[in-house]
Amino acid sequence: MAVKPWWRETIETILWAVVLALVIRTFVVQAFWIPSGSMIPTLLPGDRVLVCKFWYALQEPERGQIFVFKYPVDPKRDFVKRIIGLPGDRVAIRQGEVFINGDPIEEPYVGFPDAYIMDEVKVPEGHYFAMGDNRPNSQDSRFWGFVPEDNIRGPVFLRYWPIKRIGLVD
Repeated sequence: MAVKPWWRETIETILWAVVLALVIRTFVVQAFWIPSGSMIPTLLPGDRVLVCKFWYALQEPERGQIFVFKYPVDPKRDFVKRIIGLPGDRVAIRQGEVFINGDPIEEPYVGFPDAYIMDEVKVPEGHYFAMGDNRPNSQDSRFWGFVPEDNIRGPVFLRYWPIKRIGLVD
């Protein structure tokens, strides 16, 4: 058997590495950078997180999960928020307190509440209502509407930067 020249081995190795990286990024896990303070105190500006892109093919999104999605107003941008309302839910906000189907929900992750008021809306099928944890400083479903299911990239599961804050994300 003939030995391949070193340059051919190198090119083949690089090509396979690129193909593998693209497959992983497209279908398995993708890294995202947090640019704003809309998720404080859970995620801080500059945090880097990993998103499991195939997870929602295995199970439905759940209320309370932090997820990344294509911003409905400009799908070239990615946003990170928390799922508050599921398809079919009725969502209302009274003095900053969120009500789902008429009942208030526990939100221990909200570090900075506000006094926002929103009349009840029904989340359409195939859509989600998303909000940031830093309510006074979050552009979210209260302002631009629902997140279509097709825009969802996946749930955030791990913060890998900064090193002193590395760990699973709730």
